[in-house]
Amino acid sequence: MGTITSGDRRLSTDEFRLRCARAATGLDRLGVKTGDGVAICLRNGLAFLEASGAVSMLGAFPVALNWHYTEQEARYILEDSGAKLLVIHADLLVGLRPVIPAGMTVLVVPVPPDVRQAYELSEDCGQVPQGLTNWEAWREGFEPRASAVLDIPSTIVYTSGTTGRPKGVRRSAMTPEQMAAVGGMLARSFGYQDYLNRPDEVVTAVVGPMYHTAPNMHANFSARIGVNVVIVPRFDAEELLALIQQHRITHLNLVPIMLNRLLKLPKVVRERYDLSSLRFVAHAAAPVSPPIKRAMIEWWGPVICEYYGSTEIGNVTFCTAEEWLAHPGTVGRAMPGATVRVVDASGAVVPPRTVGEVVAVNAGFPQFTYHGDAEKRRSVEKDGLIAPGDVGYLDEDGFLYLCDRATDMMISGGVNIYPAEIEAELHKMPEVADCAIFGIPDDDFGEAVCAVVQPQPGVKLTAEDVKSFLRQHVAGYKVPRRVDFNDALPREDSGKIFKRKLRAAYWEGAGRSI
Repeated sequence: MGTITSGDRRLSTDEFRLRCARAATGLDRLGVKTGDGVAICLRNGLAFLEASGAVSMLGAFPVALNWHYTEQEARYILEDSGAKLLVIHADLLVGLRPVIPAGMTVLVVPVPPDVRQAYELSEDCGQVPQGLTNWEAWREGFEPRASAVLDIPSTIVYTSGTTGRPKGVRRSAMTPEQMAAVGGMLARSFGYQDYLNRPDEVVTAVVGPMYHTAPNMHANFSARIGVNVVIVPRFDAEELLALIQQHRITHLNLVPIMLNRLLKLPKVVRERYDLSSLRFVAHAAAPVSPPIKRAMIEWWGPVICEYYGSTEIGNVTFCTAEEWLAHPGTVGRAMPGATVRVVDASGAVVPPRTVGEVVAVNAGFPQFTYHGDAEKRRSVEKDGLIAPGDVGYLDEDGFLYLCDRATDMMISGGVNIYPAEIEAELHKMPEVADCAIFGIPDDDFGEAVCAVVQPQPGVKLTAEDVKSFLRQHVAGYKVPRRVDFNDALPREDSGKIFKRKLRAAYWEGAGRSI
Protein backbone atom coordinates (compact mmCIF):
# COMPACT_ATOMS: atom_id res chain seq x y z
CA MET A 1 0.00 0.00 0.00
CA GLY A 2 1.31 3.42 -0.95
CA THR A 3 1.63 6.49 1.24
CA ILE A 4 1.25 10.22 0.70
CA THR A 5 3.64 12.39 2.73
CA SER A 6 3.46 16.16 3.14
CA GLY A 7 5.74 17.68 5.76
CA ASP A 8 5.33 15.66 8.96
CA ARG A 9 1.93 14.27 7.88
CA ARG A 10 1.66 10.86 6.27
CA LEU A 11 -1.44 9.04 5.02
CA SER A 12 -1.82 5.59 3.57
CA THR A 13 -3.50 5.44 0.17
CA ASP A 14 -6.63 4.06 1.85
CA GLU A 15 -6.67 6.87 4.42
CA PHE A 16 -6.25 9.42 1.64
CA ARG A 17 -9.14 7.95 -0.35
CA LEU A 18 -11.30 8.00 2.77
CA ARG A 19 -10.63 11.71 3.19
CA CYS A 20 -11.58 12.30 -0.45
CA ALA A 21 -14.80 10.33 0.04
CA ARG A 22 -15.72 12.36 3.15
CA ALA A 23 -15.10 15.63 1.30
CA ALA A 24 -17.14 14.37 -1.65
CA THR A 25 -20.13 13.86 0.66
CA GLY A 26 -19.67 17.39 1.98
CA LEU A 27 -19.44 18.92 -1.47
CA ASP A 28 -22.57 17.05 -2.49
CA ARG A 29 -24.40 18.53 0.52
CA LEU A 30 -23.27 21.97 -0.64
CA GLY A 31 -24.93 21.34 -3.99
CA VAL A 32 -21.95 20.42 -6.17
CA LYS A 33 -23.27 18.21 -8.97
CA THR A 34 -21.98 16.46 -12.06
CA GLY A 35 -20.62 19.03 -14.51
CA ASP A 36 -20.12 21.77 -11.91
CA GLY A 37 -16.77 23.46 -11.43
CA VAL A 38 -14.88 23.79 -8.14
CA ALA A 39 -11.99 26.26 -8.01
CA ILE A 40 -8.89 25.15 -6.10
CA CYS A 41 -6.45 27.87 -5.05
CA LEU A 42 -3.90 25.98 -2.96
CA ARG A 43 -0.19 25.52 -2.67
CA ASN A 44 1.18 21.99 -2.89
CA GLY A 45 -0.13 19.83 -0.07
CA LEU A 46 -2.55 17.11 0.97
CA ALA A 47 -5.56 19.40 0.67
CA PHE A 48 -4.92 19.96 -3.05
CA LEU A 49 -5.07 16.22 -3.75
CA GLU A 50 -8.04 15.73 -1.40
CA ALA A 51 -10.07 18.47 -3.04
CA SER A 52 -9.24 17.24 -6.54
CA GLY A 53 -10.19 13.67 -5.65
CA ALA A 54 -13.43 14.68 -3.95
CA VAL A 55 -14.53 16.85 -6.86
CA SER A 56 -13.83 14.05 -9.33
CA MET A 57 -15.89 11.59 -7.26
CA LEU A 58 -18.93 13.76 -7.92
CA GLY A 59 -18.36 13.97 -11.66
CA ALA A 60 -17.62 17.68 -11.24
CA PHE A 61 -14.44 19.29 -12.56
CA PRO A 62 -11.65 20.86 -10.53
CA VAL A 63 -10.40 24.26 -11.73
CA ALA A 64 -6.82 24.72 -10.53
CA LEU A 65 -6.17 28.41 -9.90
CA ASN A 66 -2.64 29.77 -10.19
CA TRP A 67 -2.18 31.68 -6.94
CA HIS A 68 0.41 33.94 -8.60
CA TYR A 69 -2.35 35.60 -10.59
CA THR A 70 -3.30 39.22 -10.01
CA GLU A 71 -6.79 40.04 -8.76
CA GLN A 72 -7.92 40.71 -12.32
CA GLU A 73 -6.53 37.43 -13.65
CA ALA A 74 -8.09 35.45 -10.80
CA ARG A 75 -11.42 37.20 -11.26
CA TYR A 76 -11.37 36.28 -14.95
CA ILE A 77 -10.91 32.55 -14.23
CA LEU A 78 -13.41 32.42 -11.38
CA GLU A 79 -16.03 34.06 -13.57
CA ASP A 80 -15.10 32.43 -16.89
CA SER A 81 -15.08 28.89 -15.46
CA GLY A 82 -18.43 29.30 -13.74
CA ALA A 83 -16.98 27.61 -10.64
CA LYS A 84 -19.58 27.00 -7.96
CA LEU A 85 -17.24 26.80 -4.99
CA LEU A 86 -13.71 27.80 -3.98
CA VAL A 87 -11.23 25.86 -1.82
CA ILE A 88 -8.37 28.17 -0.81
CA HIS A 89 -5.44 28.44 1.61
CA ALA A 90 -6.03 30.90 4.43
CA ASP A 91 -3.20 33.28 3.53
CA LEU A 92 -4.22 33.42 -0.15
CA LEU A 93 -7.79 34.38 0.74
CA VAL A 94 -6.74 37.88 1.78
CA GLY A 95 -5.64 38.86 -1.74
CA LEU A 96 -8.53 37.21 -3.58
CA ARG A 97 -11.41 38.12 -1.30
CA PRO A 98 -12.35 41.27 -3.28
CA VAL A 99 -12.78 39.31 -6.53
CA ILE A 100 -14.63 36.24 -5.28
CA PRO A 101 -18.03 36.28 -7.03
CA ALA A 102 -21.01 37.04 -4.83
CA GLY A 103 -22.68 33.92 -3.56
CA MET A 104 -19.68 31.63 -4.13
CA THR A 105 -19.17 29.17 -1.26
CA VAL A 106 -15.65 29.32 0.20
CA LEU A 107 -13.88 26.55 2.13
CA VAL A 108 -10.64 27.70 3.78
CA VAL A 109 -7.65 25.42 4.35
CA PRO A 110 -5.31 26.25 7.26
CA VAL A 111 -1.72 26.59 6.02
CA PRO A 112 0.35 23.64 7.34
CA PRO A 113 3.78 24.21 8.94
CA ASP A 114 5.83 22.90 5.97
CA VAL A 115 4.11 25.32 3.58
CA ARG A 116 4.47 28.22 6.03
CA GLN A 117 8.17 27.49 6.35
CA ALA A 118 8.70 27.19 2.60
CA TYR A 119 7.05 30.56 1.95
CA GLU A 120 8.18 32.28 5.18
CA LEU A 121 4.61 32.83 6.37
CA SER A 122 3.70 33.66 9.94
CA GLU A 123 1.58 31.26 11.94
CA ASP A 124 -1.18 33.84 12.27
CA CYS A 125 -1.67 34.35 8.54
CA GLY A 126 -2.08 30.59 8.11
CA GLN A 127 -5.12 30.38 10.39
CA VAL A 128 -8.69 30.22 9.10
CA PRO A 129 -10.40 33.59 9.75
CA GLN A 130 -13.19 33.53 12.31
CA GLY A 131 -16.61 32.94 10.80
CA LEU A 132 -15.33 31.02 7.76
CA THR A 133 -15.46 27.28 7.16
CA ASN A 134 -12.32 25.31 8.03
CA TRP A 135 -11.80 22.66 5.32
CA GLU A 136 -10.24 20.10 7.67
CA ALA A 137 -12.88 20.29 10.42
CA TRP A 138 -15.65 20.47 7.80
CA ARG A 139 -14.38 17.39 5.93
CA GLU A 140 -14.35 15.23 9.06
CA GLY A 141 -18.03 15.99 9.71
CA PHE A 142 -19.25 13.70 6.93
CA GLU A 143 -19.54 10.01 6.30
CA PRO A 144 -17.56 8.77 3.28
CA ARG A 145 -19.40 8.78 -0.02
CA ALA A 146 -20.34 5.19 -0.80
CA SER A 147 -19.83 5.36 -4.55
CA ALA A 148 -18.37 7.52 -7.25
CA VAL A 149 -19.67 8.25 -10.74
CA LEU A 150 -18.95 5.48 -13.20
CA ASP A 151 -17.56 7.67 -15.95
CA ILE A 152 -14.35 9.67 -15.65
CA PRO A 153 -15.48 13.30 -15.22
CA SER A 154 -14.74 16.18 -17.55
CA THR A 155 -12.01 18.60 -16.51
CA ILE A 156 -11.06 22.19 -17.18
CA VAL A 157 -7.43 23.33 -16.97
CA TYR A 158 -6.39 26.93 -17.56
CA THR A 159 -3.12 27.25 -19.41
CA SER A 160 -0.50 29.51 -17.91
CA GLY A 161 -1.17 32.55 -20.05
CA THR A 162 2.50 33.46 -20.52
CA THR A 163 1.65 35.35 -23.72
CA GLY A 164 -1.98 36.32 -23.18
CA ARG A 165 -5.09 35.57 -21.16
CA PRO A 166 -5.25 32.01 -19.80
CA LYS A 167 -7.29 29.61 -21.93
CA GLY A 168 -9.66 27.19 -20.26
CA VAL A 169 -9.07 23.77 -21.78
CA ARG A 170 -12.21 21.76 -21.12
CA ARG A 171 -12.17 18.04 -21.83
CA SER A 172 -15.11 15.77 -22.43
CA ALA A 173 -15.75 12.73 -20.23
CA MET A 174 -13.46 9.81 -21.05
CA THR A 175 -14.63 6.44 -22.22
CA PRO A 176 -13.03 3.39 -20.55
CA GLU A 177 -10.90 2.95 -23.68
CA GLN A 178 -9.71 6.55 -23.54
CA MET A 179 -9.00 6.25 -19.82
CA ALA A 180 -6.83 3.20 -20.49
CA ALA A 181 -4.97 5.04 -23.27
CA VAL A 182 -4.39 8.13 -21.11
CA GLY A 183 -3.23 5.94 -18.23
CA GLY A 184 -0.73 4.25 -20.53
CA MET A 185 0.54 7.61 -21.76
CA LEU A 186 1.00 8.90 -18.21
CA ALA A 187 2.62 5.68 -17.02
CA ARG A 188 5.13 5.96 -19.86
CA SER A 189 5.77 9.67 -19.22
CA PHE A 190 6.38 9.21 -15.49
CA GLY A 191 8.23 5.89 -15.71
CA TYR A 192 5.56 3.75 -14.03
CA GLN A 193 4.85 1.30 -16.87
CA ASP A 194 6.87 -1.50 -15.23
CA TYR A 195 5.43 -0.86 -11.77
CA LEU A 196 1.66 -0.81 -12.30
CA ASN A 197 1.33 -4.18 -10.55
CA ARG A 198 3.75 -3.24 -7.77
CA PRO A 199 3.28 0.53 -7.20
CA ASP A 200 4.56 0.34 -3.62
CA GLU A 201 8.09 -0.01 -5.07
CA VAL A 202 7.88 3.53 -6.46
CA VAL A 203 8.64 6.64 -4.40
CA THR A 204 8.04 9.89 -6.25
CA ALA A 205 8.17 13.56 -5.25
CA VAL A 206 5.73 16.17 -6.54
CA VAL A 207 8.07 19.12 -7.02
CA GLY A 208 6.29 21.46 -9.45
CA PRO A 209 3.19 23.50 -8.53
CA MET A 210 0.03 21.43 -8.85
CA TYR A 211 -1.92 24.26 -10.45
CA HIS A 212 -0.01 23.43 -13.66
CA THR A 213 -1.01 20.58 -15.93
CA ALA A 214 2.04 18.29 -15.76
CA PRO A 215 2.57 18.42 -11.95
CA ASN A 216 -1.20 18.15 -11.48
CA MET A 217 -1.45 15.05 -13.67
CA HIS A 218 1.69 13.60 -12.09
CA ALA A 219 0.38 14.11 -8.55
CA ASN A 220 -3.16 12.88 -9.15
CA PHE A 221 -2.14 9.91 -11.29
CA SER A 222 0.51 8.87 -8.75
CA ALA A 223 -2.00 9.04 -5.89
CA ARG A 224 -4.64 7.18 -7.91
CA ILE A 225 -2.46 4.17 -8.75
CA GLY A 226 -1.05 3.96 -5.22
CA VAL A 227 2.64 4.82 -5.51
CA ASN A 228 4.40 6.48 -2.56
CA VAL A 229 4.13 10.25 -2.99
CA VAL A 230 6.19 12.95 -1.25
CA ILE A 231 4.63 16.40 -1.74
CA VAL A 232 7.17 19.24 -1.87
CA PRO A 233 5.66 22.68 -1.11
CA ARG A 234 8.31 24.60 -3.05
CA PHE A 235 11.33 23.63 -5.12
CA ASP A 236 14.73 24.18 -3.57
CA ALA A 237 17.70 22.55 -5.28
CA GLU A 238 19.62 21.32 -2.22
CA GLU A 239 16.43 20.41 -0.37
CA LEU A 240 15.45 18.14 -3.27
CA LEU A 241 18.78 16.31 -3.01
CA ALA A 242 18.18 15.85 0.72
CA LEU A 243 14.66 14.52 0.08
CA ILE A 244 15.95 12.03 -2.49
CA GLN A 245 18.39 10.68 0.10
CA GLN A 246 15.90 10.78 3.00
CA HIS A 247 12.95 9.11 1.24
CA ARG A 248 14.95 6.99 -1.25
CA ILE A 249 13.05 8.62 -4.09
CA THR A 250 12.99 6.55 -7.28
CA HIS A 251 11.00 8.70 -9.74
CA LEU A 252 10.88 12.45 -10.41
CA ASN A 253 9.11 14.81 -12.81
CA LEU A 254 11.02 18.11 -13.23
CA VAL A 255 11.32 21.15 -15.51
CA PRO A 256 14.53 22.46 -17.13
CA ILE A 257 15.03 25.43 -14.81
CA MET A 258 15.22 22.94 -11.93
CA LEU A 259 17.98 21.03 -13.72
CA ASN A 260 19.84 24.28 -14.22
CA ARG A 261 19.59 25.23 -10.55
CA LEU A 262 20.65 21.76 -9.44
CA LEU A 263 23.77 22.01 -11.58
CA LYS A 264 24.63 25.43 -10.19
CA LEU A 265 24.95 24.02 -6.68
CA PRO A 266 28.60 23.92 -5.55
CA LYS A 267 30.26 20.59 -6.27
CA VAL A 268 30.79 19.93 -2.57
CA VAL A 269 27.03 20.26 -2.01
CA ARG A 270 26.15 18.05 -4.97
CA GLU A 271 28.45 15.30 -3.70
CA ARG A 272 27.03 15.43 -0.19
CA TYR A 273 23.91 13.38 -0.94
CA ASP A 274 23.26 9.76 -1.90
CA LEU A 275 21.16 9.76 -5.08
CA SER A 276 21.58 6.06 -5.90
CA SER A 277 17.86 5.35 -5.43
CA LEU A 278 16.89 7.26 -8.61
CA ARG A 279 15.59 5.05 -11.42
CA PHE A 280 13.64 7.46 -13.65
CA VAL A 281 13.69 11.25 -13.92
CA ALA A 282 11.48 12.91 -16.53
CA HIS A 283 11.54 16.54 -17.56
CA ALA A 284 9.30 18.61 -19.83
CA ALA A 285 7.49 21.99 -20.14
CA ALA A 286 10.32 23.95 -21.81
CA PRO A 287 13.41 23.43 -23.98
CA VAL A 288 16.56 22.40 -22.11
CA SER A 289 20.09 23.44 -23.02
CA PRO A 290 21.98 20.40 -24.40
CA PRO A 291 25.05 21.07 -22.20
CA ILE A 292 22.82 21.19 -19.12
CA LYS A 293 21.11 17.92 -19.99
CA ARG A 294 24.39 16.22 -20.81
CA ALA A 295 25.79 17.36 -17.47
CA MET A 296 22.74 16.00 -15.64
CA ILE A 297 23.12 12.62 -17.35
CA GLU A 298 26.79 12.55 -16.37
CA TRP A 299 25.82 13.35 -12.76
CA TRP A 300 22.66 11.26 -12.25
CA GLY A 301 23.31 8.60 -14.88
CA PRO A 302 21.13 7.44 -17.81
CA VAL A 303 17.91 7.90 -15.83
CA ILE A 304 17.10 11.29 -17.39
CA CYS A 305 14.15 11.00 -19.81
CA GLU A 306 12.08 13.62 -21.58
CA TYR A 307 8.57 13.98 -22.96
CA TYR A 308 6.80 16.71 -24.90
CA GLY A 309 3.16 17.67 -25.05
CA SER A 310 0.63 20.27 -24.02
CA THR A 311 -2.58 20.65 -22.05
CA GLU A 312 -4.53 20.35 -25.28
CA ILE A 313 -2.92 17.23 -26.78
CA GLY A 314 -1.41 15.39 -23.82
CA ASN A 315 2.11 13.99 -24.08
CA VAL A 316 3.02 12.96 -27.62
CA THR A 317 6.79 12.32 -27.70
CA PHE A 318 9.27 10.58 -25.42
CA CYS A 319 12.99 9.83 -25.37
CA THR A 320 15.38 8.02 -23.07
CA ALA A 321 18.81 9.30 -22.08
CA GLU A 322 20.40 6.94 -24.59
CA GLU A 323 18.19 8.21 -27.42
CA TRP A 324 18.93 11.81 -26.48
CA LEU A 325 22.69 11.24 -26.43
CA ALA A 326 22.39 9.83 -29.96
CA HIS A 327 20.18 12.78 -31.00
CA PRO A 328 21.28 15.74 -28.81
CA GLY A 329 18.61 18.37 -28.39
CA THR A 330 15.63 16.20 -29.29
CA VAL A 331 12.43 15.97 -27.24
CA GLY A 332 11.85 12.46 -28.56
CA ARG A 333 9.85 10.45 -31.06
CA ALA A 334 6.09 9.99 -31.19
CA MET A 335 4.68 7.80 -28.43
CA PRO A 336 2.52 4.83 -29.39
CA GLY A 337 -0.83 6.15 -30.61
CA ALA A 338 0.47 9.67 -31.23
CA THR A 339 0.99 11.45 -34.56
CA VAL A 340 3.52 14.29 -34.77
CA ARG A 341 4.17 16.38 -37.88
CA VAL A 342 5.84 19.66 -38.82
CA VAL A 343 4.01 21.82 -41.36
CA ASP A 344 4.41 25.11 -43.22
CA ALA A 345 2.01 28.05 -43.23
CA SER A 346 -0.26 26.28 -45.74
CA GLY A 347 -0.43 23.14 -43.61
CA ALA A 348 1.78 21.06 -45.90
CA VAL A 349 4.26 18.67 -44.27
CA VAL A 350 7.83 19.98 -44.63
CA PRO A 351 10.97 17.88 -45.32
CA PRO A 352 13.17 16.63 -42.46
CA ARG A 353 15.24 19.32 -40.69
CA THR A 354 12.98 22.07 -42.05
CA VAL A 355 11.63 24.40 -39.36
CA GLY A 356 7.87 24.75 -39.23
CA GLU A 357 4.88 24.58 -36.91
CA VAL A 358 4.50 21.46 -34.80
CA VAL A 359 1.10 19.75 -35.02
CA ALA A 360 0.12 16.57 -33.22
CA VAL A 361 -2.71 14.38 -31.98
CA ASN A 362 -2.95 11.62 -29.41
CA ALA A 363 -5.37 8.96 -30.63
CA GLY A 364 -6.38 7.94 -27.13
CA PHE A 365 -6.86 11.45 -25.75
CA PRO A 366 -10.43 12.77 -25.28
CA GLN A 367 -11.57 15.75 -27.31
CA PHE A 368 -11.26 19.24 -25.85
CA THR A 369 -12.60 22.70 -26.39
CA TYR A 370 -11.58 26.13 -25.12
CA HIS A 371 -14.18 27.06 -22.55
CA GLY A 372 -16.48 29.64 -24.10
CA ASP A 373 -14.32 30.09 -27.22
CA ALA A 374 -15.27 27.70 -30.01
CA GLU A 375 -13.54 29.90 -32.60
CA LYS A 376 -10.21 29.60 -30.77
CA ARG A 377 -10.65 25.83 -30.74
CA ARG A 378 -11.22 25.78 -34.52
CA SER A 379 -8.17 27.95 -35.13
CA VAL A 380 -5.72 25.47 -33.58
CA GLU A 381 -6.90 22.45 -35.56
CA LYS A 382 -5.09 21.72 -38.80
CA ASP A 383 -6.14 18.72 -40.89
CA GLY A 384 -7.29 16.85 -37.80
CA LEU A 385 -4.17 17.66 -35.77
CA ILE A 386 -3.69 20.30 -33.06
CA ALA A 387 -1.10 23.08 -33.12
CA PRO A 388 0.05 23.68 -29.50
CA GLY A 389 2.01 26.76 -30.57
CA ASP A 390 5.53 25.42 -30.98
CA VAL A 391 8.06 25.80 -33.79
CA GLY A 392 10.50 22.99 -34.55
CA TYR A 393 11.61 20.26 -36.96
CA LEU A 394 11.83 16.48 -37.32
CA ASP A 395 15.03 14.70 -38.28
CA GLU A 396 15.30 11.74 -40.65
CA ASP A 397 14.69 9.28 -37.79
CA GLY A 398 11.50 10.99 -36.65
CA PHE A 399 12.98 12.72 -33.61
CA LEU A 400 11.40 16.11 -32.85
CA TYR A 401 13.47 19.22 -32.04
CA LEU A 402 11.86 22.39 -30.70
CA CYS A 403 13.12 25.83 -31.67
CA ASP A 404 10.75 28.03 -29.68
CA ARG A 405 7.19 29.03 -29.02
CA ALA A 406 5.57 30.46 -32.15
CA THR A 407 4.54 33.50 -30.13
CA ASP A 408 8.11 34.08 -28.86
CA MET A 409 9.83 33.89 -32.23
CA MET A 410 11.00 37.29 -33.45
CA ILE A 411 11.80 38.53 -36.93
CA SER A 412 14.72 40.94 -37.05
CA GLY A 413 15.69 42.31 -40.44
CA GLY A 414 13.72 39.52 -42.10
CA VAL A 415 15.57 36.78 -40.19
CA ASN A 416 13.82 34.42 -37.77
CA ILE A 417 15.39 34.41 -34.31
CA TYR A 418 14.44 31.91 -31.62
CA PRO A 419 14.90 33.28 -28.09
CA ALA A 420 15.09 29.81 -26.52
CA GLU A 421 18.37 29.16 -28.34
CA ILE A 422 19.94 32.32 -26.93
CA GLU A 423 18.53 31.68 -23.44
CA ALA A 424 20.01 28.18 -23.44
CA GLU A 425 23.47 29.61 -24.12
CA LEU A 426 23.13 32.43 -21.60
CA HIS A 427 22.14 29.97 -18.88
CA LYS A 428 25.65 28.52 -19.21
CA MET A 429 27.14 31.77 -17.93
CA PRO A 430 28.03 31.08 -14.26
CA GLU A 431 27.16 34.61 -13.18
CA VAL A 432 23.59 34.36 -14.54
CA ALA A 433 20.81 33.06 -12.27
CA ASP A 434 17.98 33.56 -14.77
CA CYS A 435 17.31 35.28 -18.08
CA ALA A 436 14.69 36.08 -20.71
CA ILE A 437 15.18 36.94 -24.37
CA PHE A 438 12.51 38.66 -26.46
CA GLY A 439 12.01 41.17 -29.23
CA ILE A 440 11.62 44.91 -28.73
CA PRO A 441 10.72 47.62 -31.29
CA ASP A 442 13.47 48.69 -33.69
CA ASP A 443 12.97 51.27 -36.45
CA ASP A 444 15.51 49.67 -38.79
CA PHE A 445 15.06 45.95 -38.17
CA GLY A 446 11.44 45.79 -36.99
CA GLU A 447 12.50 43.96 -33.85
CA ALA A 448 15.76 43.87 -31.93
CA VAL A 449 16.96 41.25 -29.50
CA CYS A 450 16.65 42.25 -25.85
CA ALA A 451 17.93 40.36 -22.81
CA VAL A 452 16.70 40.79 -19.25
CA VAL A 453 19.18 39.13 -16.90
CA GLN A 454 18.96 38.19 -13.24
CA PRO A 455 22.54 37.93 -11.88
CA GLN A 456 23.54 35.43 -9.25
CA PRO A 457 23.31 36.88 -5.71
CA GLY A 458 26.17 39.24 -4.97
CA VAL A 459 27.41 39.25 -8.59
CA LYS A 460 27.80 42.47 -10.58
CA LEU A 461 27.34 42.15 -14.34
CA THR A 462 27.47 44.66 -17.15
CA ALA A 463 25.72 44.58 -20.50
CA GLU A 464 29.08 44.14 -22.18
CA ASP A 465 29.85 41.12 -20.00
CA VAL A 466 26.68 39.45 -21.27
CA LYS A 467 27.25 40.40 -24.91
CA SER A 468 30.87 39.30 -24.81
CA PHE A 469 29.90 35.90 -23.44
CA LEU A 470 27.19 35.37 -26.05
CA ARG A 471 29.46 36.39 -28.95
CA GLN A 472 31.42 33.24 -28.20
CA HIS A 473 28.35 31.02 -28.50
CA VAL A 474 25.83 32.47 -30.99
CA ALA A 475 25.89 34.29 -34.30
CA GLY A 476 26.40 38.04 -34.14
CA TYR A 477 22.84 38.90 -35.17
CA LYS A 478 21.55 36.92 -32.18
CA VAL A 479 23.56 38.89 -29.62
CA PRO A 480 21.17 41.22 -27.74
CA ARG A 481 21.33 44.86 -28.73
CA ARG A 482 19.95 45.77 -25.33
CA VAL A 483 20.69 44.12 -21.98
CA ASP A 484 18.81 45.06 -18.83
CA PHE A 485 19.10 43.64 -15.34
CA ASN A 486 16.48 42.66 -12.80
CA ASP A 487 16.76 41.25 -9.29
CA ALA A 488 14.01 38.71 -10.03
CA LEU A 489 12.21 37.67 -13.20
CA PRO A 490 8.48 36.90 -13.24
CA ARG A 491 9.03 33.17 -13.61
CA GLU A 492 6.43 30.72 -12.38
CA ASP A 493 7.35 27.79 -10.16
CA SER A 494 6.63 25.60 -13.20
CA GLY A 495 9.62 27.13 -14.96
CA LYS A 496 7.75 29.37 -17.40
CA ILE A 497 8.54 33.08 -17.61
CA PHE A 498 5.76 35.63 -18.03
CA LYS A 499 7.44 37.28 -21.01
CA ARG A 500 4.27 39.21 -21.73
CA LYS A 501 4.85 41.16 -18.51
CA LEU A 502 8.49 41.85 -19.38
CA ARG A 503 7.81 42.87 -22.98
CA ALA A 504 4.91 45.19 -22.25
CA ALA A 505 7.06 48.08 -20.98
CA TYR A 506 9.21 48.06 -24.14
CA TRP A 507 6.25 48.06 -26.54
CA GLU A 508 4.19 50.77 -24.88
CA GLY A 509 3.93 53.68 -27.27
CA ALA A 510 5.44 51.73 -30.16
CA GLY A 511 2.30 52.18 -32.24
CA ARG A 512 2.02 48.43 -32.89
CA SER A 513 1.34 45.30 -30.86
CA ILE A 514 3.82 42.87 -29.36
